[in-house]
Amino acid sequence: MTQASIQDEAQTLPQAIYLKNYQAPHYFIDEVNLSVDLYDDHALVTSHLQIRRNQVSTDPSKALVLYGEEMTLISVKLNRVTLSPQQYDVTEKLLTIPHMTDQAELEIVTRILPQKNTALSGLYRSANTFCTQCEAEGFRRITYFMDRPDILSRYSTRITADAKAYPILLSNGNLIESGRLENGRHFAVWQDPFNKPCYLFALVAGDFDLLADSFSTQSGREVALRIYVEKGYGNQAHHAMHCVKQAMRWDEEKYGREYDLDIYMIVAISDFNMGAMENKGLNIFNTKYVLAKPETATDEDYIHILSVIGHEYFHNWSGNRVTCRDWFQLSLKEGLTIFRDQSFTEDLLSAAVMRIRDVNYLRESQFPEDAGPLAHPVRPDSYIEINNFYTATVYNKGAEVLRMLQTMLGKALFRKGMDLYFARYDGQAVTIEDYIKTMEEISGLDLSQFRRWYTQSRTPTLTVEDNYDAERNTYTLTFAQACAPTQGEPEKKPFYIPMRMGLLNEKGEDLPLHIQGEPVSTEKVIAVTEAMQMLQFQKVSSRPIPSLLRNFSAPVKLHYRYSDNELAFLCRHDSDAFNRWEAGQKYTLRLLLNLCRDEQQEKNLHLPTELIDMYQHMLKQTKPDKFLLAECLSLPSEKYIGEQMEVVDVDAIHSTREFTLMWLAQSLQAVFLDLYHDNYREPGEYQFNIEEIGRRQLQNACLAYLMQLPAHANLGERQFVSALKSDMTNTQAALVSIANQDLPFREKALADFYSTWKHDALVVDKWLAIQAGTKLPFALKEIRKLMRHEAFDIKNPNKVYALIGTFAYRNSVNFHAINGDGYAFLGEVVQRLDELNPQVAARMVKPLTTWNRYDKERQALMRMQLELLLKKRLSSDLYELVTKSL
Repeated sequence: MTQASIQDEAQTLPQAIYLKNYQAPHYFIDEVNLSVDLYDDHALVTSHLQIRRNQVSTDPSKALVLYGEEMTLISVKLNRVTLSPQQYDVTEKLLTIPHMTDQAELEIVTRILPQKNTALSGLYRSANTFCTQCEAEGFRRITYFMDRPDILSRYSTRITADAKAYPILLSNGNLIESGRLENGRHFAVWQDPFNKPCYLFALVAGDFDLLADSFSTQSGREVALRIYVEKGYGNQAHHAMHCVKQAMRWDEEKYGREYDLDIYMIVAISDFNMGAMENKGLNIFNTKYVLAKPETATDEDYIHILSVIGHEYFHNWSGNRVTCRDWFQLSLKEGLTIFRDQSFTEDLLSAAVMRIRDVNYLRESQFPEDAGPLAHPVRPDSYIEINNFYTATVYNKGAEVLRMLQTMLGKALFRKGMDLYFARYDGQAVTIEDYIKTMEEISGLDLSQFRRWYTQSRTPTLTVEDNYDAERNTYTLTFAQACAPTQGEPEKKPFYIPMRMGLLNEKGEDLPLHIQGEPVSTEKVIAVTEAMQMLQFQKVSSRPIPSLLRNFSAPVKLHYRYSDNELAFLCRHDSDAFNRWEAGQKYTLRLLLNLCRDEQQEKNLHLPTELIDMYQHMLKQTKPDKFLLAECLSLPSEKYIGEQMEVVDVDAIHSTREFTLMWLAQSLQAVFLDLYHDNYREPGEYQFNIEEIGRRQLQNACLAYLMQLPAHANLGERQFVSALKSDMTNTQAALVSIANQDLPFREKALADFYSTWKHDALVVDKWLAIQAGTKLPFALKEIRKLMRHEAFDIKNPNKVYALIGTFAYRNSVNFHAINGDGYAFLGEVVQRLDELNPQVAARMVKPLTTWNRYDKERQALMRMQLELLLKKRLSSDLYELVTKSL
């Protein structure tokens, strides 16, 4: 290859964008008047833009540069004069108009092909519906525009379409005009009174079932509520509507945020890359997070709908009214809104269980991300493709950072800070720094060290040692924090770590904590700010057991040398529910890791009876919190066990975890059987409340153990048959256990499930996922067969996530089979996906990017697939992840 060709190739490779290079826009777009004419085979888009030069711009050229992709430019008018092609420059991705005036009116007409838009970004067609997805950079696939979040404009949208095929035409804001046109067409005009970035633009045209309701705000305004779903599914939107009302009331009560438009709309779409999108006044949702009825949706589905509807609604203020200046500030809206939706579900359901689930997700998704080649700070320094930074770090670690800030300030002061933030920056595009400065102003605290959570990647470790002095009745804790180096940061500076803790005496009671100069209480939040620091407690009459990092008060890896007896003690007595669960998990994890070492050394496997004692204590409580108890019965996942190993031993983890499940089932089968029968109910009226959810969760946790034993296989079969047409929670729980056993009933159960529900796409997704997740050795063979099944469509993200995602992310033993077939399969699928939908391809490739966590044989096989991909012409989405991981 010549030097010139090397340079040419380098220029065609995707280039990084850096935070340090941010510049304010040279022009602003104050008003956007869109006219979108929809036809079956194309759409015509006419945009009228009122443009104003930024008076502080230093650009001498006065050129206006607009982004655009996958469209045909028909005409350009500047100040109502049609420009010739010589008066502008158009390339594959840019439209440049030189020598712009300070004030201008620009009209651009483009032709786009929504029905061929398999990337599902911009304006596309889903079945018989037109819809949009503009975050992060989809608006540039609709019309040429300054597609960046700091361009805030007021939008008016006129939509025309065939009245019979698309009777419902929706966009942001309030409907101000509609009517009939010639040739069987009609129109609707929507106007949004609030300035917004173009990523919040939305348009929908189709025919739907409608569920209508209303909500009275705290100031007495009536807001019309509308949920649009696919024809025939209107009876599955009632739970979603209830969740909308709960979210609206909660945001008023907890944050003083009232809804600001006359109408709030949700549209559920079956072809959608994400979970949902918070477009101003017109949220577009994946059907998965709207549709629910007891026959087709599980408790988990109902909970997810509550969470996601809350999340998107809360964005109305944390993301819409106050948005982010640039995409490096993404966590400003997403981390904050995740924290708000987590608090919402904690308040409405179980604070302990929802916290446990959020921490589990953080540990299984974000901690590995922080430890791998794709690690990045909560506020990244650079990116090639912004779609790749909708990550667990930006979202979930970002939420933990906000939770820590609330812990530091206290809820009352944190609320005052939020009030000031919303008031000061309403209608603006701002930065994380603006947010932190607001919190500094309201609290009087110097948050300089706290800012490191936004700028330093990796997960800190916090090591705690203790010393008890019986003569002086003092108890001393020594804290040491450390964080692994990354490229460009060989030495990390200490974080501000709020450590919530208590001390327990030999009776399991919380001790009063005496620290010199501080008021006495039974729980303290200790600010760990140094690489090493000490803390001494006085008046401690006997050696206590520390309860550390209560409610997981900071996203760190905690190391303290608890004995087995101390963990069992905390599991029984800690007043903090999260830490009771955590103690049981730590003890069980320790045993599982010991079993893995025995397995590697080909020793006989053995578990102590103390594990049975701990389980019996939990199971025989007189009035247990059943939801929490069900959570406590779950063993650490194979993925989380692997994260504790220097080299992940997939086979040892799987076999020892299966051994433990079987051993517990055999040892406690009588107790499990009694609890199962005590909590089992024949299908009846479904109730979504904490008591009934807990009962079902506990019943099915017991069933999962009992199904390990052939003698109780009939329980799963009987529950499946009884619940199949009326109770998806019990149906799915039974079928998961059946699918994991090579039982005579297995094939018939799977066939019956499909034949019963084959016309319901979301239930079919469950059917695909259950088979993709089976631990039986022929899983991959079944998956290849299912890819040719009538139920699978590689163009539909939900189908891909259900079948391919479940296999690659959640079926470790089969995906990581030593022959490498799982890796080769994923490489093939990712290559196909990248040609259709780069965002989905990038999500699916991630399991291959963790290659350096496995043994040398698996490393070589995983790297080979990444290197094969790199030889292809990849999208920027996929190219960034593959190159960074290699």
